[in-house]
Amino acid sequence: MTSRTLRIAMNGITGRMGYRQHLVRSILPLRDSGLELADGTRVQIEPILVGRNEAKVREIAEQHGVEQWTTDVDAVLSDPGIDVYFDAQVTSRRAAALTSAIKAGKHIYTEKPTAETLDQAVELARLARDAGVTAGVVHDKLYLPGLVKLRRLVDEGFFGRILSLRGEFGYWVFEGDVQPAQRPSWNYRAQDGGGMTVDMFCHWNYVLEGLLGPVRSVTAKAVTHIPTRWDEQGQEYQATADDAAYGIFEVDGPAGEPVIAQINSSWAVRVYRDELVEFQVDGTHGSAVAGLNRCVAQQRAHTPKPVWNPDLPVTESFRDQWQDVPANGDLDNGFKAQWEEFLRDAVAGREHRFGLLSAARGVQLAELGLQSSAEGRRLDIPEITL
Repeated sequence: MTSRTLRIAMNGITGRMGYRQHLVRSILPLRDSGLELADGTRVQIEPILVGRNEAKVREIAEQHGVEQWTTDVDAVLSDPGIDVYFDAQVTSRRAAALTSAIKAGKHIYTEKPTAETLDQAVELARLARDAGVTAGVVHDKLYLPGLVKLRRLVDEGFFGRILSLRGEFGYWVFEGDVQPAQRPSWNYRAQDGGGMTVDMFCHWNYVLEGLLGPVRSVTAKAVTHIPTRWDEQGQEYQATADDAAYGIFEVDGPAGEPVIAQINSSWAVRVYRDELVEFQVDGTHGSAVAGLNRCVAQQRAHTPKPVWNPDLPVTESFRDQWQDVPANGDLDNGFKAQWEEFLRDAVAGREHRFGLLSAARGVQLAELGLQSSAEGRRLDIPEITL
């Protein structure tokens, strides 16, 4: 058995997502186990932690036994021994860092949005193509067990002709005065790259593409429900970014059929559903509801026949009329699963299926969603080409 080492510079691991999902739940387990390729080669994973706050980066490195860490991004990018650059910084810093990494010849793997504007996002995709590096963008929700099961139902033709998709995402984020907010304050400042539409429409684009097909139009309403919040130092500030976005998307289904998708996203909603995000797909032959982990379905022949009668209390449990969709396999942590797929592509020098052009379409959907909200109209989505 042959072996090799892949050195990964991880920038932004002091943030919630970078630390928890990418470092602790993905790369550190891969460091411990290694990554076995199809030909039997064992790839050893070696993380190098990068960040602006020296004290925080050093603390994380010491806590998890990571030997190498630095605050010097330029030194990392100029090091020929670094194979992959990963970015989980705030959005406003990402495009410049990714541009430098691509020009330095590094494979790149990144959170999204990849840039603050569509032009920047497309330019990144163009640069990576011309440089011949493998570029991957985190599309974590498609790797979640619930959505893996939902996609399998789509592939098996369970739904017949797909009619619609409805999504509900969000939870109550505390304002920060009485109880600390569970999201960083920059999320609510447009000048710092915050906003629900900018954040989540990038996700919804790849979810809709991954489950159904291309998104053709958007009608959206972005709202700032809570205009005043308190930051990490307890200082009051004005929220300049939207904390909720309500979208209607026209999507091409797997057979080209028109599908209407509606997704509500809010950090000002209290949860009355089984999971923090749920998607319901309805078709002529069946329906299914998927969350992060669970997926339940109801086939046409098993669909009950409710009768509207407001004079009598409901005696049947509608939730009990659905059946669990089994995993029929080992569905690992979605972040780790995509890391493994990307690293195999990087070692092979081949294109990753979720690249920078896919990310650019997410940025485009966010831009058009905000424009739709501002202008109060439906907008078609042009095709992006490099």
